[in-house]
Amino acid sequence: MGSRGRARRRALEILFEAEHRHTTPLDALQRRREYTDQTINPYTTAIIDGVITHQEQIDELLAQYAHGWTMERMLAMDKSILRLGAWELLFNDEMPDAAAVNEAVNMAREYSNDDSPGYVNGVLGRLQELKPTLLL
Repeated sequence: MGSRGRARRRALEILFEAEHRHTTPLDALQRRREYTDQTINPYTTAIIDGVITHQEQIDELLAQYAHGWTMERMLAMDKSILRLGAWELLFNDEMPDAAAVNEAVNMAREYSNDDSPGYVNGVLGRLQELKPTLLL
């Protein structure tokens, strides 16, 4: 796994921690910096900052296209993966769309339950299809 992959996974850990502890991603990131010796890659920080900046819009889109699932009903890990994936897909111009979806599906396969990869693929795939009309 390359440095971007490791940075992405560290960002996922931080987003999940924030969701699980009912705190902000910024607080979780700060806690990591203060209480661990973990190196925080600049791309990890870019993901966290991007998700924070666009979280309201990301959450609205996820709620709209996660058919039958409210944000409150989603698993914390799936919600974190979807937020990260949606940011990379919609707001990170350096990331190819298909790669953003693929990375999120792989994280779901690795960190969540058996149903999550298909679910993540479905939601982010739909956002990918609609991307030209979503960010007008």
